[in-house]
Amino acid sequence: MKSAAIAGSSNLCMEPFRGASDWLNLCCLGLISVRDFTLHVGYVLMGRLKRILLLVLGVYITIPFIVKLCPSIQAKIVFLNFVRLPYFIDLKRPQDHGLNHTFNFYLQPEMGINIGVWHTVPSQMWKEAQGKDREWYDSTLKSPYPVMLYLHGNAGTRGGDHRVQLYKVLSALGYHVVTFDYRGWGDSDGSPSERDMTSDALFLYQWVMERVGSKPLNVWGHSLGTGVATNLVRRLCNIGFEWFFIDTISANGIRFASDENVDHISCPLLILHAEDDSVVPFHLGKKLYNIASQSKSLSGHKVQFIPFPVSLSYKHKLIYRSPELPHILSDFLGTIHPHA
Repeated sequence: MKSAAIAGSSNLCMEPFRGASDWLNLCCLGLISVRDFTLHVGYVLMGRLKRILLLVLGVYITIPFIVKLCPSIQAKIVFLNFVRLPYFIDLKRPQDHGLNHTFNFYLQPEMGINIGVWHTVPSQMWKEAQGKDREWYDSTLKSPYPVMLYLHGNAGTRGGDHRVQLYKVLSALGYHVVTFDYRGWGDSDGSPSERDMTSDALFLYQWVMERVGSKPLNVWGHSLGTGVATNLVRRLCNIGFEWFFIDTISANGIRFASDENVDHISCPLLILHAEDDSVVPFHLGKKLYNIASQSKSLSGHKVQFIPFPVSLSYKHKLIYRSPELPHILSDFLGTIHPHA
């Protein structure tokens, strides 16, 4: 027993040069061990891959099913009103974003619902605006400067950076900019729905119209705000609505049927769309333009589509960077914006 043990050990450790046959046996054993180990690892990885694929497939099937059965989940996905960017923003202080000629206030479209509003006066009125109250801001809407009602898209608030940058551009062009957070967004009360968003937009439109006198009110809708804007304009065309802007369109499962609405509106229409927009594909903007340009209700009205090439990298939110934007707006409106 003892010699056998020693002999067994010596074959492996004590006499490695005993013969070529021993090396061949060892190599074969080693190769078999490596092969077995490799196969084992392969089986483990394959098993994990199958579980991952099943999980992905389950999510792919389950989430749409849940969304279909739960409208509230669908609404959250479409509206993204719970995504508040930037997170640490005091909407009561627009001056923190360089809007020191902007007044924050709240309106009540219906009992128990308050919505946050910003009114930015034209930059030409910047000095005069310092320290002024809401009464002064309201009174300026009767000034000769044009007014833009801005309807933002999903996620974020009226204080989103790309939105603030657009307000600055429009203000520099001599526009009053009135914007707000729909109910359920920012510091506005309530929960969002297409009906209530359109209702809030109509309320703001009427509120502004009561203060601007006889001059036209321009509407700019961006992304999801385009759906709100076309809903609004469709309701307003019969009471003398003047101008309307669309800055990309929205595609989602909650109506906002811009393609249907443009077939029922009768006012000049401008569509701005970046070719590299990954949120709302460019072809949808082009499709909307094609529908609008053939619409009988828009016959006799100016319908214009302005594409922005991929090389500019404006994507979904950065059209405000275009140095051509002032000229585009001026040409479309047929007016010359005031110079600072």
